Amino acid sequence: QVQLVESGGGLVQAGGSLRLSCVASGMIRKIGDVGWHRQAPGKQRELVALITSGLVTNYEDSVKGRFTISRDNSKNTVYLQMNGLKPEDTAVYFCNAQILERTSNWYSRWGKGTQVTVSS
Repeated sequence: QVQLVESGGGLVQAGGSLRLSCVASGMIRKIGDVGWHRQAPGKQRELVALITSGLVTNYEDSVKGRFTISRDNSKNTVYLQMNGLKPEDTAVYFCNAQILERTSNWYSRWGKGTQVTVSS
């Protein structure tokens, strides 16, 4: 069974930084596109940043210039560096990855999330 585990969330003051990590483990042959999503209370989950297997990145408009997504395939890990944090960035952040598993099937896997709280 493949698992995604997020870490790095916490409480930070406005203007501060956090780096989130998403580590995949289990019977993995290849990791494709990976996205960081967030869900604030009472709001729908939204895609914040995406990185493809070819290292193409894409960002939601409100985080462009502040967040950077990257990946280390040797560690099965994707990062989200968040700078210039704002109170409106407060949410639970989830990792989602397209994974080719040892069964030779592709699956979309989600982590359980990590809380990010930005105080004003």
